[in-house]
Amino acid sequence: MTGIASPPPPRPRIMVLGVQPGPPSFRIVEVDGQVVGKAKSITDVLQAAAAHGITVHDLDDPDVVRWVGGDKFTWTSHRPADA
Repeated sequence: MTGIASPPPPRPRIMVLGVQPGPPSFRIVEVDGQVVGKAKSITDVLQAAAAHGITVHDLDDPDVVRWVGGDKFTWTSHRPADA
């Protein structure tokens, strides 16, 4: 028996991907599915959004911003540097 197909969850306009090792560590930012740059802080994410005409009122709203591999406060890798 098959279940009822449900639509995929909506994709937010802004995706902040997992922390990349540094120095300094950074996160890749995508807007509308396109890589637009690196972010080293929340400010960089907001600047990337503004550069693409997006005003972010709530960084915790998953319909606006999706944080992959951590939240808005995750900016360093927890992996050992030699791993």
